[in-house]
Amino acid sequence: MRRRDDRGTAVVEMTWLTVLLLVPLLWVVVSVFDVQSGAFGTSAAARAAGRAYALAPSDAVGEQRAEAAARQALADQGHQDVPLSVQVSCTPFPRRCHSGTSVITVRVATSVHLPLLPDLFGMGQPRFALDATHTVPIGQYREVAP
Repeated sequence: MRRRDDRGTAVVEMTWLTVLLLVPLLWVVVSVFDVQSGAFGTSAAARAAGRAYALAPSDAVGEQRAEAAARQALADQGHQDVPLSVQVSCTPFPRRCHSGTSVITVRVATSVHLPLLPDLFGMGQPRFALDATHTVPIGQYREVAP
């Protein structure tokens, strides 16, 4: 019985192992970086939205400025055109945030796409949900009149 020559099979095995192990590992690393970038952007968006709302002259203008500031903070991290929800709540005056000693709490919710994954079964590209909150006392960014 003749023995088969095994020379050259290590190269073939190494190629297949590289494809089967390294490609998924690379995808995980890229996904983690995208999610981390989104988390930084979401945190910055909450801080910027809280500050913009606190500096606004009224609650209506504050809501517009808060959303614009949140979008800009996300865009600075490379996340343009992502779904965004900015919710503002105030204590102790729920309807009048710009009065007295209110404390404003801003919650920003968004999501980032996971890279290199296709639309599965018509459900859209897979996403990773992110949210952040920031609390600002109303007088923190205003000058006190003498």
